[in-house]
Amino acid sequence: MSITNIQVPAEKSRLRFNLKGPLKAYKKIAASIIVLALVSGLFPVGTFAETTSEKIKKAEELKKQTEAQKDAVSEKKEELEGERAVLKGQLDQLNADLEEISENLENIEKKIDVKYEEIEAAEKEVEEAKNEEAKQYDFMKKRIKRIYEKREVSIFESFITATSYADFLNKSEYINKTEEYDQKMFERCIELREQVEEKEANLNKEMDELNALKEQASAEQSKVSTIVSNTSGAIASKDGAISAAELEEAAYKAELEAQEANLTALKKQLAEEQAMSRRAAQMAWRDVSELTYEESDEELLACLIYCEAGNQPYEGQVAVGAVVINRMRSAAYPNSMVGVIYQNKQFSPVASGRLAARLAIGANERCHQAARDAMNGSTPVGNCLYFRTVIPEINGQIIGDHVFY
Repeated sequence: MSITNIQVPAEKSRLRFNLKGPLKAYKKIAASIIVLALVSGLFPVGTFAETTSEKIKKAEELKKQTEAQKDAVSEKKEELEGERAVLKGQLDQLNADLEEISENLENIEKKIDVKYEEIEAAEKEVEEAKNEEAKQYDFMKKRIKRIYEKREVSIFESFITATSYADFLNKSEYINKTEEYDQKMFERCIELREQVEEKEANLNKEMDELNALKEQASAEQSKVSTIVSNTSGAIASKDGAISAAELEEAAYKAELEAQEANLTALKKQLAEEQAMSRRAAQMAWRDVSELTYEESDEELLACLIYCEAGNQPYEGQVAVGAVVINRMRSAAYPNSMVGVIYQNKQFSPVASGRLAARLAIGANERCHQAARDAMNGSTPVGNCLYFRTVIPEINGQIIGDHVFY
């Protein structure tokens, strides 16, 4: 049933409507929703509609968070790249040191090979000197044996056979010189053997020193090789971390692009809403007296006020109801309560199910009184068609936590 130009008394208790009308249908739809809502606390009093401006604000805040996260990842990546550059410099120096050590070790090994050959030659010289010494010693023994045992030549015979004293002295001198020669040759052999043995000893000492140098160089080579391996592993680890950071950075960039696209769409939507508001202001407006209400409209509007402004001052609750009535008055919007409230994407409690849940329970008397005042033409916000939580970007009339524009 339609009621034309209904005037709801301000002091009258809320009307008792017939649940066989549209309201009963709303309650049936919401019956299963409200139980879960009450248990989980999804719809507390004082939860407001999320307008396009609020969505933009949240999107901008989310974008800032994402940018901060991306910047943190980029900074970490740069830090990792710096650490990797330091490690790379250290690795280059280590490889240069390792190359130098390896060359030194190679030179030592070559010297050792040469020293081995020199020692082998010295050993042969020692052996030859010993053989020569033994040979000379054997020769001396034989000569002495011939002189003294076989008496091939004797001083007495030299004296008897000498033709003169001078001849005797000559023969004696020959014998002495022969003995001196043999002694010198023997001593020379001994000296030569000692020189060769000393040479061999020096060569062995040099060989020991070379082996010590080789051992030291090998230890240094092993040490540097280990450091090179560890440094290479650290660089590989940094490379992995940098790759992970690059992937994370790319993900944040993609997320930022998506958020930017969403922001652009929301700003476009807000511009359209504002343009629509301006068009609505320029279009014909119905007088409150021209509006017609269904029997269930007060309950519907009271429940919407509860969802949008349940914890707001009474003036703010009336203002929310006035926005709905202003839309009914504007030629830019439907001219029925149901048409305005359930218009697509206008009031978030409709989409979220909170309105249906509240309809199943009913609004309090305060919200019903606010609905009646608004339906009777009370409007603390003039001809405003929108409201949202207060933000600096929106200029309008502020009542409680809402700005009306």
